[in-house]
Amino acid sequence: MRNATYFKIYIAFCLVYLIVLLLGYENLDLFLKPILIPLLSFGIYFYRTFPTKNILLLALLFSWIGDVILLFTDLGEIYFILGLIAFLISHITYCVLFNKQNRRQVKRNLVFFGIGSVVIALYLVGMLSLLLPTLGDLQIPVIVYASVISIMLLFAFNGYLIWEKRGSLYVFSGAAVFVISDSILAINKFYTPIEKSSFFIMLTYLVAQYLIVIGILKLNPKKAE
Repeated sequence: MRNATYFKIYIAFCLVYLIVLLLGYENLDLFLKPILIPLLSFGIYFYRTFPTKNILLLALLFSWIGDVILLFTDLGEIYFILGLIAFLISHITYCVLFNKQNRRQVKRNLVFFGIGSVVIALYLVGMLSLLLPTLGDLQIPVIVYASVISIMLLFAFNGYLIWEKRGSLYVFSGAAVFVISDSILAINKFYTPIEKSSFFIMLTYLVAQYLIVIGILKLNPKKAE
């Protein structure tokens, strides 16, 4: 299948890109980074039609826009803010996407959901407590962004409890790794430098996007004739 071929190419390019980052050739970002998410998107485009296909593609589109904008952060803080906005829209779109997936005919375990909600809330409070003293004029944008990505993770966790298991673990794992990626980025930028931060940020980011995509496709399998 053509979509499977694009996923394999995506993985291959990701490996090359991550090796380049690990070796310290971050100046090649401009040439390699913009290729990655489109390859993943082609894999979805050539998959069969399903109800939320365009929403998934839209989320990846804004992620790609964010990727490209963040390549120019050295030119000014405005590029970081614009990149933040692009990813904010992407996460909101992921929330919509997760909310529209079909659920199993079972009741949600309210105890597990409550525990998960508390854990996510504690992450949000802890991260903001760590970062707020160093954010300056970016306090409000970062608070909004951190809140939205936490809500995105909550939507994914809720899905894990009510979706078909074949895809729910992929999506929830992807959302959790996405939060890890953004946390590394935030800590590196606003709190303390992390060695090889670009490698770890992109490793977790690329894995997160792949897991979410594969999970959504597994939640929308080809129906038996």
